Amino acid sequence: MFRSLLALLFFLAATPAVAQTPTVPNAQVTLRSARAAVAPGETFTVVIQQTIREHWHTYWRNPGAAGEPTEITWRLPQGFTAGDILWPTPDAIPFADLVNYGYSNEVLLPVEITAPASARPGQSVLLAGDLTWVACSDICVFEGGQVSLTLPVAAQGSDDPVWGPRIAAARAALPQRNEAIVARISEGAPARLSVTLPDQAGARQAYFFAFNPDVVNPSAPQRVRVGPRGVTIPLEAGADRNLGTEPLDGLLVLGEGRARRAFEIIATPGAPLPDTGADARPEAPPMDLAALFSALLFAFLGGLILNVMPCVLPVLSVKALAFAGGAHAKEAPRQGALYFAGVIVSFMALAGLLIALRGAGEAVGWGFQLQTPWVTAALSLLFFVIGLNLAGLFSVSGLEGAGSGLAARGGDAGAFFTGALAVIAATPCTAPFMAGALAAALTQPPEITLLIFFALALGFALPLTLVHFAPGLRNLIPKPGAWMERVRNVLAFPMFGAAAWLAWVLTAQTGANGVLALLALGAALAFMIFVARWGRIWFAVGAVALLVTGFVAWKPLTGQQTPAVLAHEDWSPARVAELRGEGRGVFVTFTAAWCITCKVYEAAAIDRQAVATAFRDENVVYLKADWTNRDPVIAAALAEHGSPGVPLYLYYAPGAREPVVLPQPLTEDLVLDTVRGANP
Repeated sequence: MFRSLLALLFFLAATPAVAQTPTVPNAQVTLRSARAAVAPGETFTVVIQQTIREHWHTYWRNPGAAGEPTEITWRLPQGFTAGDILWPTPDAIPFADLVNYGYSNEVLLPVEITAPASARPGQSVLLAGDLTWVACSDICVFEGGQVSLTLPVAAQGSDDPVWGPRIAAARAALPQRNEAIVARISEGAPARLSVTLPDQAGARQAYFFAFNPDVVNPSAPQRVRVGPRGVTIPLEAGADRNLGTEPLDGLLVLGEGRARRAFEIIATPGAPLPDTGADARPEAPPMDLAALFSALLFAFLGGLILNVMPCVLPVLSVKALAFAGGAHAKEAPRQGALYFAGVIVSFMALAGLLIALRGAGEAVGWGFQLQTPWVTAALSLLFFVIGLNLAGLFSVSGLEGAGSGLAARGGDAGAFFTGALAVIAATPCTAPFMAGALAAALTQPPEITLLIFFALALGFALPLTLVHFAPGLRNLIPKPGAWMERVRNVLAFPMFGAAAWLAWVLTAQTGANGVLALLALGAALAFMIFVARWGRIWFAVGAVALLVTGFVAWKPLTGQQTPAVLAHEDWSPARVAELRGEGRGVFVTFTAAWCITCKVYEAAAIDRQAVATAFRDENVVYLKADWTNRDPVIAAALAEHGSPGVPLYLYYAPGAREPVVLPQPLTEDLVLDTVRGANP
């Protein structure tokens, strides 16, 4: 069979290039060559020609939100080598809320092939490969096929008269590097890619395609900002959350249609480049009158519905309860006006802050303040204190305009600040009709943003304000009585529930350490409030306890974590045996998250720079057995070494038959002496 193949190749040596084309439902894939004949030792270009069915597309090297790139496994004659696919500039292909990167209609994917110097003129060579790709329209199909191309070898190579010029044009259109282009990627939410350009042609249509599919979210909009010397493109991080801390490579595409140009860039981490529009506001299409009217209407309706959302109802219930005590009083209209003013002022302040942060380049939206861990913690503590007040643990006499008493007591200041607190409480919730209005507000000029937020505030403030001004509605509220104190106490529990919910939000932002810090602060705050009833000295004691707790807790509550000095692996008997078989020392900690003693010893005696250095010098591996949850294997190991529980510390010296059980209290010097052999 091998001889027959040689004969066939010899027969084809004098014939023109012949291509084999597999036909598939959604694409035709053919292998084409720029050369009609190849010379020994030369490098030439072939292309994978994809002719794609109408309304379908295939994918770039980074497919975007979904898909897979085209791949080929070559089957080449001995001595021939193939390079990687040279990817043409892709298109951003939207589908619903997703954006994919790929090609439509037809694409030529160039690949460089190198012939060996030993190739003999007069013979023919068969270039073949197995292709796989994904084709998508409304559905996606995984497809594949085989391609092959027969080329003669000649002492002097020659161009293919049809495909030579086409492939040369495809090579010329590939993305290029330009040393005059400098790029910088800056941390933030979103991160900012700033690029200096030698000319501004097509700058307003700039778009960035990352090479790594996990770095940038392809479906997030890229709102370009143009400066005198370049452009800045805000980028939302993808699955890899390191955007802005490491170099970023990809394609910068400028212009549209035939004027489109693409450049390969590598952006280095750092501050945004000057004069690239980093401080400019991204442009948004202006709203016509119909769109503006719709946004205002939806904002007003959303504000009305926001009153009965679970975030707001407990706060307004407290105000309604306080209002019931004076529902027939002459000051009701005045307090209604002050509540209305509190809502309007708070919404306008929130809108102003959003506009300022957006102007600084931040990606912000409704509820943006809850993206900051310390704000989430502060709101949780605020609702906790209000709950304590409603439960009767303390009252704020003479300070109706401050703190938690503002939401629970009457008076002018109480009316105004109840409106402010209701707005703060409303931010975690989004009512029906609000989403579209807020999306419009956050992409429009400041004056439109303020107008939409005013409509939202008007709808939110209207119901409770009307109760203050309408005698008929006030008459529906029951007259004051003993029921008010009972209802007041019951309303403490929705406040505690809101505090617990915000603590749950904090777990996603800071992890268990942040929640532990919040609970410690809550306990210290409750202690200060409780002992303050016994006099000023006790109040000072409580304040000192709160300050000390706050000093310890502030880092976890800001999301800052002190990295562990000493890295560890998970413990298992098999891992211990494997490491001992390698002749390495093994230090094992048996611990649990609920074991305070364990945490103290780990911080004071193990997670220390000197210990990490000693472990490295002595070739010791640190293993940790976590007994936070029930584990029969760990329980058996504890019993084997005579320990009723955690902590337990073992050191397996190289070559020793049994481990050393370290005594307690554990100290840094004891650990160092043990691993260095000073302790038997």
